[in-house]
Amino acid sequence: MSYIVSIFSDFTKLKPATISIIVAILFAVLLFYILRKSVKFNTQMIVYGGLAIAISFVLSYIRFYHWPQGGSITPASMLPLFIFAYYYGAGPGIVVGMAYGMLQLIQDPFVVHWIQLLLDYPLAFGALGLAGLFKKNLSLGVLVGGFGRFFSHFLSGVFFFASYAPKGMNPIVYSLLVNGILVGVEVGICFAVSLIPQVKNVIDRVKAKAFV
Repeated sequence: MSYIVSIFSDFTKLKPATISIIVAILFAVLLFYILRKSVKFNTQMIVYGGLAIAISFVLSYIRFYHWPQGGSITPASMLPLFIFAYYYGAGPGIVVGMAYGMLQLIQDPFVVHWIQLLLDYPLAFGALGLAGLFKKNLSLGVLVGGFGRFFSHFLSGVFFFASYAPKGMNPIVYSLLVNGILVGVEVGICFAVSLIPQVKNVIDRVKAKAFV
């Protein structure tokens, strides 16, 4: 019996962050399996999705500000994901957003608990796909998808980052302020860019040509 136990003894050396990442990957796989029948990815969607993730990932490296516990303000790095959801709808948008969230986890991880990992990475970025609920109004979709991301980070902040709040400050207020500023500015930038007539015309022109 002791020999059998010794075979698996190395599992006790796994760090909490490693276990959290494994849980997140399994969660993502499970969600993809659940959505496999409702979300049909064709070649065009895969190409556009890959392009959206790549552009967002590159833009995420240009940081106007980086919060020590994760999160940053960038030049509209979420916008390509919003546009993808605007083109293809909420289902594909959520899947691509979650894939991007897992990439963010690899790029800039800050993990204290496996539930926090789910909230701050696959669920938060997957929520950007809610922009696809408004396939005729990208700007409104940006606000709704951005709020979805904010809410996920907000919950994470309340339950897992209360210790970072200044002494005497309510964790709810702390999370509301931090995530409201970080995500709010990010969403605000994306919203402002989406309203620029030249940008809006290019996005709609591509959509018209791609879906004829």
